[in-house]
Amino acid sequence: MLLVVDLVGTFVFAVEGATAGIEANLDLLGLMVLAFATALGGGIVRDLLIGAVPPGSIRDWRYPGAAFLGAAVVFCLSQFVSQISPWVIIIFDAAGLGLFAVAGAAKALDFGIHPFIAVLMGGVTGVGGGTIRDILLARIPTVLRADVYATAALAGAAVLVLGLRLKMNPRFVTVLGAVVCFVLRVVSVWRHWNLPRLLQH
Repeated sequence: MLLVVDLVGTFVFAVEGATAGIEANLDLLGLMVLAFATALGGGIVRDLLIGAVPPGSIRDWRYPGAAFLGAAVVFCLSQFVSQISPWVIIIFDAAGLGLFAVAGAAKALDFGIHPFIAVLMGGVTGVGGGTIRDILLARIPTVLRADVYATAALAGAAVLVLGLRLKMNPRFVTVLGAVVCFVLRVVSVWRHWNLPRLLQH
């Protein structure tokens, strides 16, 4: 189940990353690099932090395969992608965020990481790739400015960890955690929710 969630999240984030590459007018290689970084960057950082080395996305060809497949789909359908509504991109991004948040937290727990830190690792997995993508595109990372982005990832990871601690069905809490993250992210964009910030005078 963890592998399936991880691979689906990889493909979804790769599509989102490659789409950002099209918006930035990158070539095919640029799309591939951006898709790889967006889809696998967070997972690589997580694996290095929890001691899962070499990272799973380096050891298992299916991860980069899913990332490059996502980039290829976007490249081949670029005419269609360029006409996609911004809301579709937000939906893809929220879906990838939810899938990666729960997969990251679950893998951290599998490696014996404390539940609190496992929640943080879920957040790192969810936002790490997008942060690397934004840095490559020379813009302020979404995690630092977006409506409830990292918070949604942490919430989804927390639901998974808490559910497993309460001995709930692993499949159910995996789906529940991903849905909580997804809904919180989408609703926050729709309702323009933001965390408190200091006002500039």
